[in-house]
Amino acid sequence: MRILMLGNSYIFTNNMPQMLAERTGAEVVHYTRGGARLAEQLDPETELGAKTQKALSEEQWDYVVLQEMSNAPVKTRNKFLQSAAALCVQIHVAGARPVLYLTWAYQKDSSQMKKSGLDYDEMYHGLQEAYREAALIGGALIADVGTAFYQQSTYRNLYAEDGSHPNEEGSRLAAEIIAAVIMEDYKT
Repeated sequence: MRILMLGNSYIFTNNMPQMLAERTGAEVVHYTRGGARLAEQLDPETELGAKTQKALSEEQWDYVVLQEMSNAPVKTRNKFLQSAAALCVQIHVAGARPVLYLTWAYQKDSSQMKKSGLDYDEMYHGLQEAYREAALIGGALIADVGTAFYQQSTYRNLYAEDGSHPNEEGSRLAAEIIAAVIMEDYKT
């Protein structure tokens, strides 16, 4: 099995692709850049977009995991939906299955949360709604890591010190959820 991951530091932090590879037995490749948005993955004029477009058109993948910049699905929802839909079309055409890596709200009461102009519940629910709409539009699976963070972060530390990124335990949880979604689908 081959898995391509497209996104940003929420993917590459703590070497999460390797964690996913260990849980699935798959070859996992990631095309990521800190702060990258899905729109960049569509743009062949950027270094990241050129790699992504070549990979989708010239290589075989079983699953392609899509992850948008942290608050973009809430703050720029239409752009996120357009980019996710366009990538899902390319992924289906390439014979692979898209998986949306539904991320989490910033850590409650963190400086990152305060800077965002959103409150914790507003960001959580906004991410849920945007990713679920994108999954319906794009015929994608959802790996709902955001709900696990929402439910578990009151008694389990899942965040790095910045209140945005996952710590190692948070990356491990993300890899477990993504792997479970992929492996369940792979069996069918």
